[in-house]
Amino acid sequence: MTTDPDALRAEIRKLVLRHARGDIREKHFQVALAERTVELYRAFVRGFVSNGETILHEHHVVFSHTKLTQSMLKEPEQQAVSLFATDRRIFRLRSTLMPERPVTCDEQDNTVVDAVPYESIQSLHVRRQIRPGEIGAGFVILCVAFLFRSWLSITGPLLMLLGALGILHGLLLPTRWIEIRTGEPVPAEPVRIHGLRKKSARRLLKFLRGKVLVT
Repeated sequence: MTTDPDALRAEIRKLVLRHARGDIREKHFQVALAERTVELYRAFVRGFVSNGETILHEHHVVFSHTKLTQSMLKEPEQQAVSLFATDRRIFRLRSTLMPERPVTCDEQDNTVVDAVPYESIQSLHVRRQIRPGEIGAGFVILCVAFLFRSWLSITGPLLMLLGALGILHGLLLPTRWIEIRTGEPVPAEPVRIHGLRKKSARRLLKFLRGKVLVT
């Protein structure tokens, strides 16, 4: 497995070119791109790891950000957040994924790495937030179905039901994440663990809870 960031960047560029030429199918391209991207993030973080320090757990999530001024037909940029827990601290890598160019994991991607030593962690706090995007989408569907109910005699009631269910889902099943609270602002923005249903998140949380209890 390649561990050199520059070599991984070259592999990603070649992969994108192959996809643009049609030499690789979309499904296989997405899987290979995700694998190489995670390898690049891992290799990049290893540049911040001290001698004798070992990465024990990883967790990766991606968030989409559609701007109001951006066309809905255009693929939005995404933010990747990767957490790497070593035997001494937890690293957080944040990087922007641009749909129009290959991943580079550098200043072009607005890549930032920060770390939190385990001895500075005071607690792991559960946070919740309703899903405003899902509620808004459900409300729009509900309103459209109601306004055009005379033309949508069959699909109208189904759309109204779908919109109502979307609103209820956004209200009753809020987004959950874990916020790592420290005794001092290190880093300034708290480290958050999203995607709590993923196996990697559960393993990371179990490991961190053990560290917090020890410290």
